[in-house]
Amino acid sequence: MKRFLPSLPLSLAVFVLWLLLVATFSVPAVALGLALAVVLPLFADMLRPERASFGRLPVLLKLGAVVLLDIVRSNIEVARLILGPERAISPGFVQVPLDIANIHGITALASIITLTPGTVSAELSEDRSHLLVHCFNLRDPEGVVATIKARYEAPLKEIFP
Repeated sequence: MKRFLPSLPLSLAVFVLWLLLVATFSVPAVALGLALAVVLPLFADMLRPERASFGRLPVLLKLGAVVLLDIVRSNIEVARLILGPERAISPGFVQVPLDIANIHGITALASIITLTPGTVSAELSEDRSHLLVHCFNLRDPEGVVATIKARYEAPLKEIFP
């Protein structure tokens, strides 16, 4: 089944989006949608250089809770800084050395950083050893690096072995 449908969620998404795009539920539209739902994931699977494998579901759930909490906290902090005096804001860049090697884990880390208000992943080094992060308020660069590594990278190393 994996060879025929490498990604069931992707196949379902392609099928549903096709039906929404054509805005009809006719037999030809459904048939073409089913064909696309089979063919497009097969081509996408051939383009993927590395396969994702998840491990440690409890760690994933805990990381999700941590990220949600950090998003709420960061929203409050960014709002406080924006409403306060401009001189209290000191933006800057920080290089985060990466211990995680899995490209899917690195992508998840960059996404988490960008989802958290006040930080944006700016660039991944060519050798995938450092992630450049822009911080809206960079008072403690070492603290930011330590926080990213402990709260996000460490669990991601367990999730993406």
